[in-house]
Amino acid sequence: MQKVTRRAIQAAGTRDVIVEAAGRLFAADGYVQTTIDGIAAASGVAVQTVYNSVGNKAALLSAVLDSAAAGPRAQAGVLDLMRDRTRQAADLDALIAVLADWFVEVHPRTAGINAVIARAAAVDDTAAQLERDRGQQRLRRYAEAAAAARERGGLSSGMSDAEAAAAIWSLGHPQVYRAMVQDAGWTVPAYREWIAKALAAALD
Repeated sequence: MQKVTRRAIQAAGTRDVIVEAAGRLFAADGYVQTTIDGIAAASGVAVQTVYNSVGNKAALLSAVLDSAAAGPRAQAGVLDLMRDRTRQAADLDALIAVLADWFVEVHPRTAGINAVIARAAAVDDTAAQLERDRGQQRLRRYAEAAAAARERGGLSSGMSDAEAAAAIWSLGHPQVYRAMVQDAGWTVPAYREWIAKALAAALD
């Protein structure tokens, strides 16, 4: 097992501070108006430390989204977390519950930074590319959930794994959560009930 050095722990802590500061500034000032200099000042580090620890402004935006998705005190990345939860789902109903629970868990945490990304994507090419890349990343990951649904007796309608992944992606899209909960005024429990029913209809 690789030994974790004090320097590595300090570096991880510095990165966390920078990402947290970037998230605050993106939320307050928007992506375009936020600068690396401002993030460095808010973090109490040199500008070069920001680049060394995380990267450029687009990398910071991506890191803020990752941090929000994983949640506070996360012990694993989102992909590992969801793979573990999927493995524990004994049947199709349990798998659908895993997905529905995940959407009501992650969307409230990421709604703010997703709104920042959406606004930035309208005026900034790098933010637009990030939005596209993250959408495709989610679609690829949902292919694993689709395969898990098939293994548990789902997709009996003849839907392919790729089509099922697209259904999960569409139903669980952050913009759908924003439209239903933030814009239309649905409660989170009502959204969770709807998405569980919709997923069951799509994946059965």
